[in-house]
Amino acid sequence: MDSSQLLGITTFTYLFASGLYVALLVFRSARLGFIATTFTALALLVQTAGIILRWIESYQMGIGHAPLSNMYESVVFFAWMIIVIYLGIEWKFKHRAIGAFAVPLAFLAMAYASFAPINKGINPLVPALQSNWLIAHVLTCFVGYAAFAIAAALALMYLIKAAASNRRQEAGLLPSLRVLDDIIHKCLIFGFIWLSAGIITGAVWANSAWGTYWSWDPKETWSLITWFVYAFTLHIRYTRGISGNAIAWLSLLGFLAVIFTYYGVNFLLSGLHSYA
Repeated sequence: MDSSQLLGITTFTYLFASGLYVALLVFRSARLGFIATTFTALALLVQTAGIILRWIESYQMGIGHAPLSNMYESVVFFAWMIIVIYLGIEWKFKHRAIGAFAVPLAFLAMAYASFAPINKGINPLVPALQSNWLIAHVLTCFVGYAAFAIAAALALMYLIKAAASNRRQEAGLLPSLRVLDDIIHKCLIFGFIWLSAGIITGAVWANSAWGTYWSWDPKETWSLITWFVYAFTLHIRYTRGISGNAIAWLSLLGFLAVIFTYYGVNFLLSGLHSYA
């Protein structure tokens, strides 16, 4: 069995786990929640094995490098990181209903990696990527991206819960608004720290590869825009005490900026990062 088969199994297991989490909300069964978490954890283990095997395969081909060098590999790692952060949140806050919103994000990422017409091969690194900064930069950026994805999922939950509360309707097993707001805030801080580290490592790498720390490449520009969106969100929370719906909407706006920075720039704008 090769890495692509393991990652394919992961995709469908995340789909199954997503269905179980949704069923948890519908039927309010603690047993369903336990089964959903079990399948999610198993899928994470399979995906981890697939990523490691792909790394080994690259060395067997004589072009050994970390599986973080193209769109396919980065999307796979993005999904992996989403699940790692989600399971950490579930373990800490004991709210499995969050999985109905978070785990589908990992499934969608894996589905895109599996079925989109993108390069899925293991290829030699282009010269600009032949650097020890590759792992540091990609790792820091995608930890931040995954945290922002979870924050966006929680923000959607918050808005649904708030709308149900305004209509005096029951919102099922969703955590309270206070808990959701607290977790969103923690995810934003965590993601912001890692995104900042990603921009810094990227700047150092750019200086090593191209002789300049900053060149206003579209990817760099949109990374900075994304950083400012989240910096503004955290700033108004600390200085103005703003929370609730406003922070939820800003979390969704920020994640749209993340998606464009990560995906849109690669395919819609040309620049030094086009190979990604």
